[in-house]
Amino acid sequence: MTRLEVVAASDQAPDTWAMLRASAEQAARDEPLLASQLNAVILAHGDLAAALSFQIARKIGDDEMGAMSVREVCREAFEGDPAIVVAAAADLQAVAERDPAIRSLLQPFLYFKGFQAIQAHRVAHWLWKQGRETLAFHVQGRMSELFQVDIHPAATLGSGLFFDHGTGIVIGETAVIGDEVSMLHGVTLGGTGAERGDRHPKIGRGVLLGAGAKVLGNIAIGDFAKVASGSVVLKAVPAGCTVAGVPARLVNCPTGDAPARTMDHTLADIVYDFVI
Repeated sequence: MTRLEVVAASDQAPDTWAMLRASAEQAARDEPLLASQLNAVILAHGDLAAALSFQIARKIGDDEMGAMSVREVCREAFEGDPAIVVAAAADLQAVAERDPAIRSLLQPFLYFKGFQAIQAHRVAHWLWKQGRETLAFHVQGRMSELFQVDIHPAATLGSGLFFDHGTGIVIGETAVIGDEVSMLHGVTLGGTGAERGDRHPKIGRGVLLGAGAKVLGNIAIGDFAKVASGSVVLKAVPAGCTVAGVPARLVNCPTGDAPARTMDHTLADIVYDFVI
């Protein structure tokens, strides 16, 4: 995001923070046993950045790098790139919009490993861009151990992302994911072998990747495309199209205006008789 985009988007961040605080206050009243946790993680902080740094730290801090040290790294990252926190707010809103299982923003912030893995990755990616590769790999390793989501710290992620369930997601070093993408568990954005250089997929805006989908190689998945669950995609997918199968075949074009937002995994009845 450009600095102007950050400023414009940040106008909505206080609303997200206010919604999260209100949910935490209500939850503390409803469940006194968790009131102390809710206060420490959310209510004791003045903004989303402070709460997010605390939450990431309490999750990935370990004997090698304690929670306080992780929190300082997060703060440094958020100050160095305010777009990280703006993207986190957009990710929270994405979960609220696309996941009918949640009751409030509290659930993804506290408990959903897909959301938490994305936020930890944003810190790791910032470290990577600063040349602090060893620490970036440490954060990646902790994220993979805790959340079963393995994202190389060099991978580039957009905002407004929704990783539903999260378990088993693997994203390679040169992968790029656009804004407003949704993916389910078991998705792989990988290479096709031992090739070097730019070797991972480029996922456009608003793409929906179904559970277990494998997208392999330096190929582009066009904006607002849909990849059906269990598919193996080895060739580029045109914008607005649906692919399914092993290997993936075109199912229909156009597939819909915003598959990542609607989370509509249904397929057309007629399948094109050619491989993409």
